[in-house]
Amino acid sequence: MKRLYLEQNFFYALITIITLFIVSYLIPSLFGVTKVLLLSLFILTFLDFIILFFTKKGVQAKRILPEKFSNGDENTIEIHLKNYYTFKISTKIIDEIPYQFQVRDFLIKRNIKASSNKAFKYELRPTERGEYWFGKLIVYAQSPLKLISRRFDFEEKKHMIATYPSFIQLRKFDLMALAYRNEYGIKKIRKIGQTMEFEQIKEYVLGDDIRNINWKATAKKSQLMINQYQDEKSQPIYSIIDKGRVMKMPFNGLSLLDYAINSALVMSNVTIKKHDKAGMFCFSKKVENRVVAERRSNQMNLILETLYNINTDFKESDFSRLYTDLKHNIKHRSLLFLYTNFETLDGLDRQLAYLQGIAKSHVLVVIFFINTELEDLINNPSEDIQDIYQKTIAEKFTYEKRLIVKELSRRGVFSILTKPENLTVNVINKYLEFKARGVI
Repeated sequence: MKRLYLEQNFFYALITIITLFIVSYLIPSLFGVTKVLLLSLFILTFLDFIILFFTKKGVQAKRILPEKFSNGDENTIEIHLKNYYTFKISTKIIDEIPYQFQVRDFLIKRNIKASSNKAFKYELRPTERGEYWFGKLIVYAQSPLKLISRRFDFEEKKHMIATYPSFIQLRKFDLMALAYRNEYGIKKIRKIGQTMEFEQIKEYVLGDDIRNINWKATAKKSQLMINQYQDEKSQPIYSIIDKGRVMKMPFNGLSLLDYAINSALVMSNVTIKKHDKAGMFCFSKKVENRVVAERRSNQMNLILETLYNINTDFKESDFSRLYTDLKHNIKHRSLLFLYTNFETLDGLDRQLAYLQGIAKSHVLVVIFFINTELEDLINNPSEDIQDIYQKTIAEKFTYEKRLIVKELSRRGVFSILTKPENLTVNVINKYLEFKARGVI
């Protein structure tokens, strides 16, 4: 599509000539010069039109998008330009990026040499999962005269990019998990009992546990046969995400729910790399989005697709429903990372009995968040009585967070109190610590 646009230089020249025409009424000698200047402007503009529009192709542009966006991370978009003109051109590029970014002044200016290619990149940071639609890629080309510009439209068919939980962090934390080594003096010990899996049936020998006698095999062989077990190599690790209204609180553009989702994805990947079974589910009024803990080849894809579709329902989370579901559906002792948030001791007290009940059958780690905005308020200097009052209230809430950690520890429940931006690394550290200590 060919479109012509007059540039600022044309209007500046035209305003100058009009001014000279007005002045020429006072200085008649300027009138002839001004007419020559006006004719020259029209001739140059016509020449500019010819050299821009009489080349059929002119400019070619292409937008290179990733297969999907990583939520909360900088994602790179490339634009490739090809100049078919035999002279250097100046370009203005407008990319119609998705409305979620709320960018209304996107403009990139580039000069391209004659008959050459140029590529450049820019980055976008999505803060919501979902579909992002790109519109047209528009290029305005100018000749060295810069009196008019020619518009070229590319990528006229809208293109959708899905934004998934932060898969970029998977690569970042892979090395952390693989490079981790036990500190001197820490011995790995696996618990016996519910962490045992069947190995083989063998003949009974003195000293074997008679509780493991296989009576069917004994009847067939006419001698005592016993089931032999070994320590289970793959432990079930579950990420449990509270998607109630407490997880909608935003920090740095991302909600707590999205921080939890990104962390759960990375944690699942690290779990599988450490030869454990990764699983997940969510809860609020009911338990849903369940992925059973396994080490299947497609487990990470299954978890990624499940996490992509999670959204808060703004309801009060039902911890009693969570306790009942765990009681009936997860029989083996597992490591549970529970992503939620408690702001006060009263909020914890209402759910403490259920958390204690879960901790009796599993290794439970309750993860909740430091309110970084309150910390900033506490650290800022006070200027008046109102500031002092606000800082006092903020310090009270911050102190209650520390009391929650102590209360959970006193009741036999592990916890992680973390800033949202440090969530993933703190969860992985806790998991690797448990592995080294033989807690799981």
